[in-house]
Amino acid sequence: MKVSILTVSYQSAATLRQTIESVLAQDFTSIEYWVIDGGSTDGSLEILQSFGHRIHFISEPDRGIYDAMNKGLGRLTGDIIGMIGADDFYPSNDVISSVAQSFMQHNVDVVYGDKQYVNPEDPHTIVRYWKAGAYKVSNWLYGWMPPHLSFYIRKSAADKNGPYLTQFTCSADYEWMLRALYKHKMSAMYLPKVLMTMRNGGTSTASWRHRLVANQEDRMAWAVNDLKPFWFTLTLKPLRKISQLFKKNL
Repeated sequence: MKVSILTVSYQSAATLRQTIESVLAQDFTSIEYWVIDGGSTDGSLEILQSFGHRIHFISEPDRGIYDAMNKGLGRLTGDIIGMIGADDFYPSNDVISSVAQSFMQHNVDVVYGDKQYVNPEDPHTIVRYWKAGAYKVSNWLYGWMPPHLSFYIRKSAADKNGPYLTQFTCSADYEWMLRALYKHKMSAMYLPKVLMTMRNGGTSTASWRHRLVANQEDRMAWAVNDLKPFWFTLTLKPLRKISQLFKKNL
């Protein structure tokens, strides 16, 4: 089994090296790693070049984060696909091997796990913990979603699901996973393990104004798939994040 990991980056020189090193430090030996950079001018290209043949990358302008993700999906050749952000890192060196083992032991299309957010100034301080929980398709109606960067999918299933929708600015990941699990009823299992560490303050943790835009796009995610949520589904979705501030990794 080969696992393909994708990073989308732009002007991320301050954290990109740690992200790449985090991938290369994984104890799973069959990893294909691609970085799709948006034509950064902050030294990111030099960082990418410094890793030589150990990584694959392109650096060129794109039409946003989801366009870059689609570029990456078109290049991945592994059996399993996962993503890591350009300012994120794995909490341990056995993340990919744990995911691969789960796929080998269970006949599912998707494996997902937990995610933790840390203080960007002090990565040892956890400020938010996203415990994803066991999968039930009905959870989507109650505002649930899995963490995108702790979400791994078989390439055959990803190909069936199609590309990210680039008309979205911040919720294409929600739409893509909703399409896979809720519309297409792909099978999924929960791996009770922290699979990603994210620095707090990124795109998904931005301002309330951003949250309003995201809520509008969340509604659009259901509409473009001809799906109907409950009247309270998309009100619950951001409210569920509040409890993440108080949960701990047990």
